[in-house]
Amino acid sequence: MKTPRFSRRAFLQQGAAAAVVAGLAGCQTAGPALKPMPRAARRLGPNDRPGIALVGCGGQGTNVALMAAAHGNVLAVCDVDSAQAAKAADRLAVDGRKPEIVSDFRRLLERDDIHVLVNGTPDHWHTLVNLGAARAGKDVYAEKPLTLTIDEGRVLVRAVRESGIVLQTGTQQRSSQRFRQACEFVRNGRIGKLRGANVWLPAGLREGPFKTAAIPETLNWDYWLGPAPKVAYMKERCLRTFRFWYDYSGGTMTDWGAHHNDIAYWAIGQVAPREVASRILAAPIPGGYDAISEYEVNYTYADGTRLNIFTTRDDSIYGAKVNADGQRNGIRFEGSAGWIWVNRDGIKASDPEILKLPLPENAVRLYESKNHMENFFACVRSRKDPICDVETGHRSATMCHLGAISLRTGRSLTWDGTAEKFVGAHAGEANRYVRREMRAPYDYTFIA
Repeated sequence: MKTPRFSRRAFLQQGAAAAVVAGLAGCQTAGPALKPMPRAARRLGPNDRPGIALVGCGGQGTNVALMAAAHGNVLAVCDVDSAQAAKAADRLAVDGRKPEIVSDFRRLLERDDIHVLVNGTPDHWHTLVNLGAARAGKDVYAEKPLTLTIDEGRVLVRAVRESGIVLQTGTQQRSSQRFRQACEFVRNGRIGKLRGANVWLPAGLREGPFKTAAIPETLNWDYWLGPAPKVAYMKERCLRTFRFWYDYSGGTMTDWGAHHNDIAYWAIGQVAPREVASRILAAPIPGGYDAISEYEVNYTYADGTRLNIFTTRDDSIYGAKVNADGQRNGIRFEGSAGWIWVNRDGIKASDPEILKLPLPENAVRLYESKNHMENFFACVRSRKDPICDVETGHRSATMCHLGAISLRTGRSLTWDGTAEKFVGAHAGEANRYVRREMRAPYDYTFIA
């Protein structure tokens, strides 16, 4: 028998997966064994159309896949709810040809004709799907927040870098001119010395208690729960409202926060805050959504810069105006010489001249992308880092997770951004939220 020949990249992909699994204690044996991964996909030429698969066929995932379809061929869709998968296949059909429907995303990892995954799953599945893509050598457009926990981010950064895949985090505001412009003005001192930023996020849902119900025939509930604790089915845990449960997400802190907090992080230009404190303004209803719906979170950086997060009920959870005269969601940067306000509706400043005068030739310039999906596929071809690469997605998500952990513990906390752990008072309590126990068999070995 001939000895199989492996490329260096294929070797690294296999080694990265082994390192991830070996380095995580407490993992149990997963479900059915996977076939060996195919050899690494060849680098795409300028006229090649990559094969794309969608994992997670909700509204957001399907919409993102439709954007991706302008750059490749959607060959398959995957969801644990066959009804959702069928809807997505209908919407993604081309000339009457529908993508293949599968129920286990790992089957997609085995295919030579699929080069790119669009990961539109709920947050608690993000990491396993992204790690699976890294193991299989497939590039991935990953919905935000990148991970459910900080520790998952560390694992994913290592796996992505060792495998060499391209990962774009779906924090698409970085590809908006107005958000980049605001950050460049702040970085270049256009509003003087930056004192801090105030961010307003839509408040979350505060509802309940909810009743359990029969599991829909089309839904594999155990697979949907995946690494999360096993609980009885209730419809409020699924679809758009999954994000208001800490088992699956982090409320608007990690939903809208993954967008607006990310822009604040981009402008401030520091890896992580040093201190985080918080205040709960509306406690959850027992038996209902458990993610805090109304809150205030305060970060302080090592140089004294402050970032304050507030919630507003004047905008809906989708960002639409509820009270036209109320507080909009967005970011306001405060400096010694003025302020800049920016959100998806526009940008304005304390003095209009702040926005009109061009920056000098030697100004700090940030990564420019005019279209998030185009930037991703350009990097799929060039093998360069996209605007929201894995480290950016991890650090941005970490900011949101720090706020959520302060809210859940009710503590003022100190964060070591280099070691990526809490230190000082209450560190032991807070560090328990840095990682989660994954329910077997849906742990790291599930994609090994």
